[in-house]
Amino acid sequence: MKHMTRMTYMTHMTQPTATRARDPEIPAAAPAVTFTGVVKRFGDVTAVDGVGLEIAHGETVALLGRNGAGKSTTVSLLLGLDEPDTGRVALFGNAPENSVRRGLVGAMLQEARPVPRITVGELVTFVAGRYPAPMPVERALDLAGVTELADRRVDRLSGGQAQRVRFAVALAGDPALVVLDEPTAALDVEARHAFWQAMRAYARRGHTVLFSTHYLEEADAHADRIVIIDRGRIVAEGTGEELRQAACGSLVSFDVTATGTEGLTRLPGVVSLEVRGNRVRLRTEDSDATVLALAERDAIRGLQVSPASLDDAFLALTGSAAPEVR
Repeated sequence: MKHMTRMTYMTHMTQPTATRARDPEIPAAAPAVTFTGVVKRFGDVTAVDGVGLEIAHGETVALLGRNGAGKSTTVSLLLGLDEPDTGRVALFGNAPENSVRRGLVGAMLQEARPVPRITVGELVTFVAGRYPAPMPVERALDLAGVTELADRRVDRLSGGQAQRVRFAVALAGDPALVVLDEPTAALDVEARHAFWQAMRAYARRGHTVLFSTHYLEEADAHADRIVIIDRGRIVAEGTGEELRQAACGSLVSFDVTATGTEGLTRLPGVVSLEVRGNRVRLRTEDSDATVLALAERDAIRGLQVSPASLDDAFLALTGSAAPEVR
């Protein structure tokens, strides 16, 4: 699979082969996903720069970052579509291509073309038949929320419907790990909601899920753990709340007064200052100490203390513009 493209990868996943034999048990001691010092370069560009990551069995992890941060390259390395220049990637303790051949991995990639002249049910049935221990087709259709589309032609679906069908195809082999690369890109709100309902139903069955996204809201709502990647490096990981606290604590805001902002950055706990319109926003590690110090200043009006948002955490951790929130 060293030079395999995304399209041939999907073909490989759905063609019978004499070597496709899945072990009846998954090694319990090995993490579902392991990256150890992984580096991948494309010419002068280092797309993945020393990534180290472990994902436990049954965990749902979001890989969060801006477009071009290295998410898709990380996914390609995980699936064996690319090989690292240095470091090691393992799925369930084995090389990615071995785990794929054993039917342990399902993938939903960004690049996909509709298959002409076949129905949704026929497509999922065909894919399921290529695996050694597939999920019942009816179950895959139900989990993906496309049962009512079983008799519809794949090339006549809306964008949201086609995306959910691709999810059904990823589930057809009943994989232990499903990898979703920007799964809701270009979907409307209703279609995204339906997709995440389907994903959560799959995860509740004890499966491992890794999805990449540049939507902060999705990562916060649907992942057990968020891994922030920027310029090919993992800059932070944890729950949404842990990232907020680790990156910037709380925000103290108030109206700009005649005294201006002189000396505010020297107040206890303050790590940064921002002015938005007529409001001053102080990012602080100790909101109590900051507020007490502000109380000694004259004419502080409209004082408000609030927890930092995930947007604020992203900005603090990457020093760049936050990804989209939709």
